[in-house]
Amino acid sequence: MSETITTCLWFDTEAEQAAEFYCSVIPRSRVLEVTRYGDAGPRRAGTVMTVGFELDGRRYVGLNGGPDYRFNEAVSFQVGCADQAEVDRYWSVLSEGGQEGPCGWLKDRFGLSWQVVPDELPTLLGDPDPDRARRAMEAMLSMGKIDIDEVRRAADAA
Repeated sequence: MSETITTCLWFDTEAEQAAEFYCSVIPRSRVLEVTRYGDAGPRRAGTVMTVGFELDGRRYVGLNGGPDYRFNEAVSFQVGCADQAEVDRYWSVLSEGGQEGPCGWLKDRFGLSWQVVPDELPTLLGDPDPDRARRAMEAMLSMGKIDIDEVRRAADAA
């Protein structure tokens, strides 16, 4: 048995488009292979069945399995961002055609949830000074896209 664990993402019909989109957004990513349904079905022969792809070196499979299942927030991808410019870029690109949510969460146009998180945020939220951590948390909870300067200012306010 292989020791590899691969996340499989269930799409209705758009696995190939999603994989291409994700690979265009996330650095060090690529589509690896596309398999197609044959005559045995259950979908029309020649249509895309699976797409193997890597995001930042991690392997995923997109499956065109039909409309029976949809993504929800129980599973999300978290993108760590070095600075506000990265937060802004990922937020803009990933939320286009999707839905912006609270506290750095969004759904992309395929319905997959993402958390766009500045690298500094966990440090501010876990500050050993409970008042500073509380102020940071309160600021974050009031936001859609995270503004790390604003969270920092709130944490530092006395």
